[in-house]
Amino acid sequence: MQQKGSLSTPRPDQQVPDVLPLKGELDLHVIPEITASLDAIIDKRPERLVVDLSDVSYIDSAGLAALIQAMQKVQAYGGQFSLAGLETTLRSIFNMSRLDEVFEILPKC
Repeated sequence: MQQKGSLSTPRPDQQVPDVLPLKGELDLHVIPEITASLDAIIDKRPERLVVDLSDVSYIDSAGLAALIQAMQKVQAYGGQFSLAGLETTLRSIFNMSRLDEVFEILPKC
């Protein structure tokens, strides 16, 4: 069991995930830029992709759809897609829409 405050060093057989940190409101107006960023990472076919939502204050249906599409693309080639850092407001959106059962959600990145 890992103690609080300790650092974890990845084993050689563990792939360090690609992390995309997002900020602000994920709505219809910024989704094209976010989708382009996700696609650029996905084109490299990382073994693990984590989207850090710890600085996101709001997400609408367009934002949710972009995350679902990204997850499907990563899973299509056998990669692992995760979300991290969902604060209370975002977590309630994912819970109400039952997307917390679809995505792997990590506590923090």
